[in-house]
Amino acid sequence: LVVRLTGPTDPETGYVFDLKALSTLIKREVLDRFDHRNLNLDVADFKNLNPTAENIALVIWRRLRPALPTALKLAVTLYETDRNFVEYDGGV
Repeated sequence: LVVRLTGPTDPETGYVFDLKALSTLIKREVLDRFDHRNLNLDVADFKNLNPTAENIALVIWRRLRPALPTALKLAVTLYETDRNFVEYDGGV
């Protein structure tokens, strides 16, 4: 999983976004919910949604987006293998 944020740098902190805060958000919204789970059976997000890599990336994006400043662009890249991955950035 790669989470990419792009946007303006805060002149006070020098950050686009605090990486510690991003790490905490990813742990809470993604890892704690999805890691070592049967997505088909154990995760409500996939009760009526096939957990393909594309759909997992979409769900992760939807879980992270509300917690981030609107000025930042969010992209989620999910790897199935070293060479196969999907990316979702909120676009069509």
